[in-house]
Amino acid sequence: AQAETGEIKGHYLNATAGTCEEMIKRAVFARELGVPIVMHDYLTGGFTANTSLAHYCRDNGLLLHIHRAMHAVIDRQKNHGMHFRVLAKALRMSGGDHIHSGTVVGKLEGEREMTLGFVDLLRDDFIEKDRSRGIFFTQDWVSMPGVLPVASGGIHVWHMPALTEIFGDDSVLQFGGGTLGHPWGNAPGGVANRVALEACVQARNEGRDLAREGNDIIRKA
Repeated sequence: AQAETGEIKGHYLNATAGTCEEMIKRAVFARELGVPIVMHDYLTGGFTANTSLAHYCRDNGLLLHIHRAMHAVIDRQKNHGMHFRVLAKALRMSGGDHIHSGTVVGKLEGEREMTLGFVDLLRDDFIEKDRSRGIFFTQDWVSMPGVLPVASGGIHVWHMPALTEIFGDDSVLQFGGGTLGHPWGNAPGGVANRVALEACVQARNEGRDLAREGNDIIRKA
């Protein structure tokens, strides 16, 4: 794939393990293989382990993708636990390059304004208080690095106009079944996603209304 496209490709090798020592071993092995990115389940692995791995990745040129396995046990019930916005802020302080944040559309659909509220908390330097978006006080991150939101879970090419409009450029769109489920196979699935994304970005930059014209834009692409 790299030879055909001239672009860097990577697989999220999962470094999550039962001990910090084993996690670092896995990250070292990934680096030796020349892999550009590793993955960690930060809630099951724990914040101390996550920060240790984040430091290793930062020092050794690896991207760190953060998965949020177990989050629903903590944030799904409204009468106990923690909202994901709190877990997201904790992750930004712990370390990582991008994290699953919900999609607003697809199978991990969430409340749009609330989701965009904690997406801003992840990637912006300064966020004004706005209770309608779940931001209960003004947050100034000063020089704390941001984290890119990852839209993942049941999304496919027909969601692309909404995803482009909702998440903008500073985000990661992760299509699993939306790529592998293409009737012509994996490679056409990847091409379809790429063509749809580029068409939607171009249309947005031209000032077109993605919410109203999105399906037509995808069909023409």
